[in-house]
Amino acid sequence: MQRLVNLSTLIVFIGLIFIGIGDGFLPEPLSNFSSQTRGKINQSLMDLFPDRKAIDLYEKTDRLIEEVEEVEEVEE
Repeated sequence: MQRLVNLSTLIVFIGLIFIGIGDGFLPEPLSNFSSQTRGKINQSLMDLFPDRKAIDLYEKTDRLIEEVEEVEEVEE
């Protein structure tokens, strides 16, 4: 049983190294596969969360500036 746990831990550790930094030191076919695997995992994780609109901190200020400019144009 202990051998199985050690073997499983070793396989997970090697897999994480392969995915995380494998494209930096592995030869060409494996480095491409490592990079593609990491990209696919990243995309899958990003697909789990819905897209959010970026928060525009200056939206209200920009809107007020535009309103003031419109009022100034009308007064001229």
